[in-house]
Amino acid sequence: MKSLRLLFVSALLVTTGLLTFVIYTNEHERQAVKEDLIELSKIKYGLFSVDEWKRLLAGIITKKIGEFNFEGENREELHAKIEGLLREAVRQLRNDYEKNQSQSVLGLLQSSLLSFTGVFNQIETRIPWFTDQIIDFMNNPENRERIRGFIISKLNEYADNTFARMDYTEHDRILKKYNLADRATALTNLNARITTLDQQRRPYFFTLLAISAITLVYILISRSFSKQEYLLLIIATAATLFAGLLLPMIEIDARISSIRFSLLGESVVFEDQVLYYKSKSILQVVKLMLTQQRIDVLFVGLLVLLFSVLFPLCKLLSSVVYLYSSKLRANRFINFMIFRTGKWSMADVMVIAIFMAYIGFSGIITEQLHQIESITQSIDILTTNRSSLLTGFFAFTSFAIISLLISHKLQYDVKAKE
Repeated sequence: MKSLRLLFVSALLVTTGLLTFVIYTNEHERQAVKEDLIELSKIKYGLFSVDEWKRLLAGIITKKIGEFNFEGENREELHAKIEGLLREAVRQLRNDYEKNQSQSVLGLLQSSLLSFTGVFNQIETRIPWFTDQIIDFMNNPENRERIRGFIISKLNEYADNTFARMDYTEHDRILKKYNLADRATALTNLNARITTLDQQRRPYFFTLLAISAITLVYILISRSFSKQEYLLLIIATAATLFAGLLLPMIEIDARISSIRFSLLGESVVFEDQVLYYKSKSILQVVKLMLTQQRIDVLFVGLLVLLFSVLFPLCKLLSSVVYLYSSKLRANRFINFMIFRTGKWSMADVMVIAIFMAYIGFSGIITEQLHQIESITQSIDILTTNRSSLLTGFFAFTSFAIISLLISHKLQYDVKAKE
């Protein structure tokens, strides 16, 4: 019976270790890809990008100029408008000329000569021909291209002189890293990679949760354990601890899913514009805090390191020493780390705090995004809150619960044997 139980616990350990390693490898790759995807999805490369607006406006201008139609009824209507403008211009020119020339004798002679030769009358008779020439000029594809090029060049000149140039160093590094040609292709490619990684990780993740639940039930229903069983359970618990410390625990992701509006009669769409994103593991948070120059942040980092990293590790090591060294079993430090650090390590409290932080952040972000949606009625804005709890949270939660049960079980078994 003992050999079967030892074999069962060994199977739990091996399975937990393998699953933890596979999930860590997958999650590590996913985090790197996700960070690159988030960088390219930031709103500074989309809605707030001058270069993106230049590209959109160039496309709209090209389309509008290409849609010019000067045939049929359009030509007649345009012909009437241009001809009316030209006749009004000639009439104004004649009135101004006659007014200026009437102020001197030489001017009167020149005015009389122009009236005799009928220059203005000849110009007026040629207005329909001038109008046809103007329309034919505008209808020529080569001239349309020149107009388009002129407008776009002036647009680019204005944008370059008005707005600061964007730094594309990180943007270009990511494209080069994945050997991709442009941002749109990179977004599609990276999204596909993350989807694939999520699909690969999902069965391992649920299997690990099932194994943790089986371990929990096994500890609860078992009366006592041998030293070997305790050792194997402690090693399995350590695997979940390392996963909880190394893997991201929470992901805060606020973005505009899509924003649509009409510009010059054309629909303009921006999609997946990231407003804010953070995803850190416990060790990454500790490292970030310890590298800050502020004393208060450094102090908090040391507390997180002490209560969430060092205490749990010392607790597991002390449990092993307690099992295999009867001389050190009465040591105050060993007893304190195993049986008294439950309140000091606050692993369970940290799990609750992270969960409440997730709920709080999620609620705040959702409310703020809804306010963005209600800014205007002329712009169709769809926001989304993609915040979620990640694998690290569930691994750390498993460690907190199982390690607590092992400590109580160990204390009960030792007292029973004594």
